[in-house]
Amino acid sequence: MNDLGGHVLVVDDDETVRDVVRRYLEASGLTVEMAGDGTEGLRRFAERPADVVVLDVMMPGLSGLEVCRRLRQVSEVPVVMLTALGEEENRIAGLQLGADDYVTKPFSPRELALRVASVLRRARTPIPEPAAEELADGNLRLRLGARTATLDGAELALTAREFDLLAFFLGHPGTAFSRTDLLEKVWGWDFGDQSTVTVHVRRLREKIEKEPAKPVRVATVWGVGYRYDPGLSA
Repeated sequence: MNDLGGHVLVVDDDETVRDVVRRYLEASGLTVEMAGDGTEGLRRFAERPADVVVLDVMMPGLSGLEVCRRLRQVSEVPVVMLTALGEEENRIAGLQLGADDYVTKPFSPRELALRVASVLRRARTPIPEPAAEELADGNLRLRLGARTATLDGAELALTAREFDLLAFFLGHPGTAFSRTDLLEKVWGWDFGDQSTVTVHVRRLREKIEKEPAKPVRVATVWGVGYRYDPGLSA
């Protein structure tokens, strides 16, 4: 993997996991700081904000989910969650709180290093100037420069990734995209768990659809993925 440079904060209560992760990330050219619990992780981040945070979900005291929630109150730093096999609810909760990706334990340290590199590249990719200042579909409006979204004039509480996903959909109405397409075009990943897309689409529907269980704007295209249909919910 190419040396990217950057500072990574690893928060995990397992010393062996921290050490293995540290060695692989340092081999990728990254500077690694470690914390053994959530409280220490938040303190270290406040003292020296990281470029990426690798965060274990299950820790004694302050859980990884709570750490992620608190980080999102002050920063858009990329977060990669570590979850145990079978902890689907925790993975979904982490994504809903704004985590960028997750890796399931037991994991390949090389895979984790690749995921960290992927989110770091995404975070460093300059945001292109939008072709239009505003995207709109009836009562739904996005101001791209200000990164605000409103529905019926009321501002929507969207995470950064939900905003990016909605902006992409509004910019490509009537076109079906697979989950793999969306991972690449919205997340900037050439690999990753497609359930990340599924969770974000579901959350987006809860915020922009009149009946999220019967979506009309963000339609499911069976066997393909999703399509944005404008003008149907104005």
